[in-house]
Amino acid sequence: MSSNEYRAFLDAVKGNLVDPGESTDVARAKLEAMHGHPIQPGTRVEWIESGPVRCAMIVADEARGTERTLVLFHGGAFIAAGGDGYLFYAEMLSKYCNARLFLIDYRLAPENRYPAALDDCVEGYLSLIASTIAPAQVGFIGDSCGGGLALASLLRLRDQEQPLPACAVTLGGWFDLEAQGQAGLEPLGRDPFAHPEFIRARGRDYVGDAGNLRDPFVSPIHANPKGFPPLLLQVGQVDLVRDDAVAFAKSAAIAGVDVTLEVHPEMIHGFQGLASAGIPESIAALARVRNFLDRVIK
Repeated sequence: MSSNEYRAFLDAVKGNLVDPGESTDVARAKLEAMHGHPIQPGTRVEWIESGPVRCAMIVADEARGTERTLVLFHGGAFIAAGGDGYLFYAEMLSKYCNARLFLIDYRLAPENRYPAALDDCVEGYLSLIASTIAPAQVGFIGDSCGGGLALASLLRLRDQEQPLPACAVTLGGWFDLEAQGQAGLEPLGRDPFAHPEFIRARGRDYVGDAGNLRDPFVSPIHANPKGFPPLLLQVGQVDLVRDDAVAFAKSAAIAGVDVTLEVHPEMIHGFQGLASAGIPESIAALARVRNFLDRVIK
C-alpha cells in the first residue's frame, strides 16, 4: 500500500500532464512550467564553460566535503527545461545521494537534433575527468530521457575506449523511443507523466523524421552493454517505460554487467523527483541510490 502522501499527490493531479497531440512548443512550455523551482540559499552553484558545452557543479549544504561526483543527464523529453530548469533536481540529488552534481546543459531538440545532445554529454564528462577528478569517483545519473542519454554516453565512451565512470543510475530512463514495451500498451494504472505516443513524438523531435529510432545510441535498448560499469535501473511499476528497464537489465546481466533492477510498486514515471515534496517512497528510492553509490564508489 502506498503512502497517504503519495495517494494525495495523485489525487491532486488532474488528467495527464503530457499530451501526444500537442505541438513541440506547447509540450515544451508545459514541461518548463513543471521545472525551474527555486533552490536553497546554502546550495553552491558554479557554472563552467567547457568549449561549446555549458555545465554546472551543484553542491547542496548536506553534501559539502564529499568528493563523490554524479554527472547529471537531465530529463525534459529532449526538448525542455535545460540546465537552469534542473538546478533544483540536481540539488535534490546532491542532498539525498551525498554527492556533488555535475549538470550538463546539453543542446535541446528539435533546434539541435541527434547527435548534438549526446556529443555534449560525452564532451562534458570528458572535460570533468580532465580536471583532476578521477573516473573512479564519478557516477552517471539520468532521469527520463536523461537515463537514455546516460546509457548512450556509456556506449559511446566504451566504443571510443575512453575511461568509463564507476557506475550509472537511471530513474525511469527512456531506453526505447519507439515505446514498444508491454507496459505502454497495457498500463497497470494512471501515469500523469508518461504516454507512449508522447515518447514517440519527442523521439521524432530528437532524431528528425528521417532519423533511426532503433539506433543503439538513440534507443539503448538495442545496444550491447558488454563492458558497462555497475548499473542501477530504477523504475515505477506504473511507469510506461517499466518493461524497457526490465529488458535492458536482462540484456546487461547476459552481457556480464553488474546490474540491479528496482521496480517500485505503484509508482509513476519520475516518482523519484517527488522527494523534494516529501513523498516517502521517493525519499526511500533515493536512499537506495545512495546505498548503491556507497557500494560502487569508494
